[in-house]
Amino acid sequence: MHRSNEFGPELRRRRIAAGLTLTRLAELLSYSKGHLSKIECGRKVPPPDLARRCDARLGAGGELEKLAPPEAGTGRASGVDDGLLDDEPLLLKVDRDGVRWPGGLGRRQLLVAGATSILGLGSVGTGVEQHVGGVGAVGAPTWQSVDAAPVEIFRLQFDQMRLLGQSTDPALLLPMLTVQTHTLRELALQADTVGRARLLNLAARYAEYAGWMAQEADDNPSALWWTARAVELAEAGGDRDLASYALVRRALVAYYAGDAAQTVQLVASAQGSGLPPRIRGLAAQREAQGHALAGDHASSMRSLDRARELLARAAADDDAGDPVLGTGNLADPAAMVAGWCLHDLGRPAQAAEALDREYARIPVHAVRSRARYGLRRALAHAAAGEVEHACVLAAELLPFVTALRSATIATDVARLARELARFRANGKVLDLQAALAVALHPGQP
Repeated sequence: MHRSNEFGPELRRRRIAAGLTLTRLAELLSYSKGHLSKIECGRKVPPPDLARRCDARLGAGGELEKLAPPEAGTGRASGVDDGLLDDEPLLLKVDRDGVRWPGGLGRRQLLVAGATSILGLGSVGTGVEQHVGGVGAVGAPTWQSVDAAPVEIFRLQFDQMRLLGQSTDPALLLPMLTVQTHTLRELALQADTVGRARLLNLAARYAEYAGWMAQEADDNPSALWWTARAVELAEAGGDRDLASYALVRRALVAYYAGDAAQTVQLVASAQGSGLPPRIRGLAAQREAQGHALAGDHASSMRSLDRARELLARAAADDDAGDPVLGTGNLADPAAMVAGWCLHDLGRPAQAAEALDREYARIPVHAVRSRARYGLRRALAHAAAGEVEHACVLAAELLPFVTALRSATIATDVARLARELARFRANGKVLDLQAALAVALHPGQP
């Protein structure tokens, strides 16, 4: 039970102790004096964003946020399933290595379907044509031509899938990712020892990316299922490290569910000294987000410092031939995440400054990344009181939201809509309402 009835009196006590008038605190928080007065008197429930800002302004160290109720639908108390899912989303069979797969497709069907989808995208170009070497009489790749260099073919395709994922509804990508993953697994069964390991590890990367696309499609059970499959494939291929990265992925689900404690807990085992710097850096970055969600500024900043150091080391060591774990579209991931952590910590002006700087460095083709971080940037500016500027930033990005169909981006759109609702009389806010409505309810008249 949340002690929300205690929030108002405690806010008032801390405000007076800090020597601030109600008018001055309202100015610092970009809230109206009347609204803040009603919260102090217990006539209005404080939203979590306001609680975090009050914590930051009054140096409460997260104590005020503990007194505020969680956002509706965040699932803070429920947590995230920590084990494998009981309800499998697909009809499965178990192969000789204990890995579960959808049944009903033979090896040749999977291979032809996978190779045909490669050629059908039409974006891989001469790289694939050089490896394939020919097609059958009906235009489908022959068994022998595809089998010649499958790792190179599917490695090229993986990059194309990730590029396509930047501008496509994730639900449309999932069937192709499913076929490619299963095709690689079938090919591995017929390969020699070295080729088998390479094929299985690449299949694991496809499965991990399928998990991310499932989360983007608002299907967290399937996201966790695919992450578990990625770990199975990687371990069958001799890669024990992906199991630790899977914790980072699962922590992202917990983070978006609003569960700060589990976000931090999940990545605790992914920061051992024997793990690759990139996995440790991404784990430290996710840990920082969990601490920020909990209102712990010092711990969040320490985790970000560690993430920055580890990711810099990883960038120097990374093999250009292997797919990069995590995003490849941020010039400095830790700096970008720092901006979002500062927003969660109730420091929107600092967050906006950091997000402005890093957003300018996102490649133009990375539409999903630009929409995600651009809308977070708009939210930070709105929370800092720069409402009209926030509307200008959001207006450029909202038209992309409907096509992207991203559940995580939709979360930020909803938060932006709530933030701007306090300024509904503002002309720029009024102008933005139609675009916000379409982004929040795609497909509705």
